[in-house]
Amino acid sequence: MHHATMILEGGATRGVFTSGVLDYLMEKEFYTSHVIGVSAGSCNGVDYVSRQPGRTRDCMIHREKEYSYYQGVRRFLKDKSLLNMDMIFDRYPNEIYPFDYDTFFASNIKCEIVTTNCVTGKAEYMEEHSDRERLMRLCRASSSMPLVSPMVNIDGVPYLDGGVADSVPIRHALKSGNDKIIVVLTRNPGYRKKPVSKGTAKLYRKAYKSYPKMAACAVHRNRMYNRTMELVEKLEAEGRIYVIRPMVPTVSRLERDYDKLMSFYEHGYALMKKEYTNLLRYMEE
Repeated sequence: MHHATMILEGGATRGVFTSGVLDYLMEKEFYTSHVIGVSAGSCNGVDYVSRQPGRTRDCMIHREKEYSYYQGVRRFLKDKSLLNMDMIFDRYPNEIYPFDYDTFFASNIKCEIVTTNCVTGKAEYMEEHSDRERLMRLCRASSSMPLVSPMVNIDGVPYLDGGVADSVPIRHALKSGNDKIIVVLTRNPGYRKKPVSKGTAKLYRKAYKSYPKMAACAVHRNRMYNRTMELVEKLEAEGRIYVIRPMVPTVSRLERDYDKLMSFYEHGYALMKKEYTNLLRYMEE
């Protein structure tokens, strides 16, 4: 095992790029001592720790209608969720694409799942070492996109998508004490987030009027993200961190086209294969 921290950015279905990257690393038995997963990155992260190549890919890319987690507008109005979170975080791990809880809990990899505390509007870096249901609840909270998913209660506190407060937890990783940091991004080089429109800002403030700090965090997310990207690019230029990101146009956040998703997954796999010697060189420096 390599003493290093691996950061996995979210981005909903863009996470298939990350699963391609990780599947190649798992084939090479390349594991780091610390993983931090955000949103879809948390799903990738737990499957990496449970040593299950192909699992995230299979959960995210399929042709079978009955396994689809995209609910559509009618169910969204009823359940207040665009995605079937019960399917993703209950039926998938426990029935359809079994999650290896035993391997996960026996692992000595430190696995942190990033969530946004709706009361404080701040990121939390959560762990679970024995409770199966709570582990999936953490992943569910981390992946619950604002406005399209309901909040998730954990230990009596409401949480949402970790990407709202900390999309790429590089500052948290720098405090971890590991000299080596690997960052898997799901956006193209140079990407910056645009400010939310006035209409969207209004929606956030209305939807989370009981949670003003959460609303403010969502409204100003682009500033935090763009500052983080500047730091990531600076550290990368200095050779202090290793970054891998998609070099082809990315899929949309809720892409459902099988071929587009599979091709983006394969891009992640092929790019990591091509970059592997550079990664090893970075680890040895």
